[in-house]
Amino acid sequence: MDRKFTIGIEEEYQIIDPETRDLTSRAPEIYDKARALLKDQAKAEMHQCMFEVGTHICEDVKQARKDLFHLRRTIDELAREKGLRIVAASTHPFGHWADQKISEHERYVKLVEDMQVLSRSLLIFGMHVHVMMEDREMAIHISNAARYFLPHLLTLSTSSPFWRGIDTGLKSYRCEIFKKYPRTELPDHFRSYSEYQDFINLLIKTNCIDDGKKIWWDLRLHPVYPTLEFRICDIPTRAEDTIAITALIQALVAKLYKLIRQNLGFRLYRRALLQENKWRALRYGLEGKLIDFGKQEEVPARELIIELLEFVDDVVDELNSREEINHIRTILENGTSADRQVKVYRETNDYKQVVDHLIEETMADCRVSKSAPAAVRA
Repeated sequence: MDRKFTIGIEEEYQIIDPETRDLTSRAPEIYDKARALLKDQAKAEMHQCMFEVGTHICEDVKQARKDLFHLRRTIDELAREKGLRIVAASTHPFGHWADQKISEHERYVKLVEDMQVLSRSLLIFGMHVHVMMEDREMAIHISNAARYFLPHLLTLSTSSPFWRGIDTGLKSYRCEIFKKYPRTELPDHFRSYSEYQDFINLLIKTNCIDDGKKIWWDLRLHPVYPTLEFRICDIPTRAEDTIAITALIQALVAKLYKLIRQNLGFRLYRRALLQENKWRALRYGLEGKLIDFGKQEEVPARELIIELLEFVDDVVDELNSREEINHIRTILENGTSADRQVKVYRETNDYKQVVDHLIEETMADCRVSKSAPAAVRA
């Protein structure tokens, strides 16, 4: 392969009061110390019950794994010093957005002014994966093709089945909350980077946005960094799941890059068709069926994930991510965070026990032990 596909991961954590098991607006209490330890890897967010971290630019998924595990451990330790806990899940089982404070940062004050209750009620937590792509023209063509697989990625990450004490019946209710915002959902396809840039410039000229940061599609060319940013996923509760999905995203970008360089086309489908698969992914997760548009038939989601693994297989060893990619099969076998949350709730009929489960599972992969891989112990 003639280039490296360096990666970065962003995760947003819930700050939990362990007595009430509810969200608490106490993230500012750990922010200064987190910044001292982690520098710009630690970030405040719009809601004060949320804390965001980001890895460094990582050469491969093994480096990303070491960095992400360190970030989770650090924020968990700082939270515990204040009598708090962290949770990695895209919605809280019963917390209410109206009970949470908004950060006074100028950017967030402006967002609330612009979006009103939509911003205040946007109490969702995500995971974003960046893959380096300096050639913006190539990035557009990879983005066009990668849109097809975004629902597949969502099925692997679902972690938001509950909302304000309601079992929604969906595996990713986060997606339904976020779609209330403008310029979200799956992106359209663009014939060239110049066509894409003309679109952005028109939105700026007509005062729809002031910059590209207010494009919140499930996949976008990042407006500042030379990356493709995958935003489709819920945040996985287990850290190993985050790393496996990141490895799959990196491999997908590398595979599409390889095909395009070989002048091999990839059929582009209408956004409206792809949205049908996104709906199935957020509704049923791995338990449902997605549409194979080439065959024009429904196929179990797990079978299509296996096909996706086969599709990227020839670039995995070049990326040194075989072990991490193989963990996707563990997700297929064990289900996602959403599946396990629903199981706990149906067994206990108690949302607080779901929160206890999430607190435990968030750090389960990251604890230092003699049996842990070297990347974790480091």
